[in-house]
Amino acid sequence: MNASTDRIERDLLLEAPRSKVWRALADAEAFGDWFGVALKGQRFVAGQRTKGHITHPGYEHLLWDVLIEKIEPERRLSFRWHPYAVDPAADYSHEPTTLVEFTLEEAAGGTLLRVVESGFDAIPPARREEAFRMNSGGWDAQMKNVEAYVAKA
Repeated sequence: MNASTDRIERDLLLEAPRSKVWRALADAEAFGDWFGVALKGQRFVAGQRTKGHITHPGYEHLLWDVLIEKIEPERRLSFRWHPYAVDPAADYSHEPTTLVEFTLEEAAGGTLLRVVESGFDAIPPARREEAFRMNSGGWDAQMKNVEAYVAKA
């Protein structure tokens, strides 16, 4: 864990080739399977939005909405979103977004997956701390989810 208030960082060594881990990240349907969002029939395309309903129990009413920033095959996938945007009555469109970056590196025994979400210091103070705390716990869970997905894929 890091002590920054602006960024969340997680590293995970996956015992799988980079190409397999990349498919879990860059294939929108596969991503949705482990991340918990309905992305059937969708693709990630740099410069375009991807949307789907959350499939995690209790959050199905929420729309996952990201802007794909960069796709560098087998190296980097990044997107922007509104962190912990869970109040259906709130309009988050005027708020800054955070940047989520997944990077892959060759490592002894497999592939090192790094996830960095940055930009929390620009989130409005009234919800910054909770968004950081909830997303921090969320990334802990998502790292377990991607690890399980890659192991069985």
